[in-house]
Amino acid sequence: MPQTPWNALKCHKLAGHDTSNADKVQELMRLLGREARGGGQIYLVGGASAVVVGWRDTTIDVDLKLDPEPPGVFEAIARAKDALNMNLELASPDDFIPALPDWRARSVFVARHGLVDFRHYDFYAQALAKIERGHAQDLSDVEAMSRLKLIEPDRLMRLFAAIESDLVRYPAIDPPQFRHRVERVVGAMGSGKS
Repeated sequence: MPQTPWNALKCHKLAGHDTSNADKVQELMRLLGREARGGGQIYLVGGASAVVVGWRDTTIDVDLKLDPEPPGVFEAIARAKDALNMNLELASPDDFIPALPDWRARSVFVARHGLVDFRHYDFYAQALAKIERGHAQDLSDVEAMSRLKLIEPDRLMRLFAAIESDLVRYPAIDPPQFRHRVERVVGAMGSGKS
């Protein structure tokens, strides 16, 4: 899979879209579950996870991954985007870094609406993708995940090591620099500075 810049998969942002809070994301889940015509899994990613768990009050974008895609969900997403006045994006860590082994098993259940299960996309994968990107908000999110015990340093390092040899498939990533960033974050987590 070729490396894609974070913004390349973003949906076009319409002027006037509101930020989204936990209540709005909960309403989105209810709408998608009600309107989907069959079962599937929808994973919350990034700011969506942050507001639902509670380490942030709002997010500009609500990122989702569909796997397996519930029938009719794209039509439901289009309607929900307008009805809730929110930015919805199909983006997840495995678009930008190699998929972590067993990521589905670590994806925490959030709710079931209709025939659709909603989960937080694996927090370890979210953390590694945020570390790779390295923006201030991303690193603040990783710190919050650590503080809330959603990730732990040794396991984060082991999971990074499990994908390290596959980084060659992502030419925009500098593997030694990525490793250095992960080690720096893991060190801060281990010392209680995160």
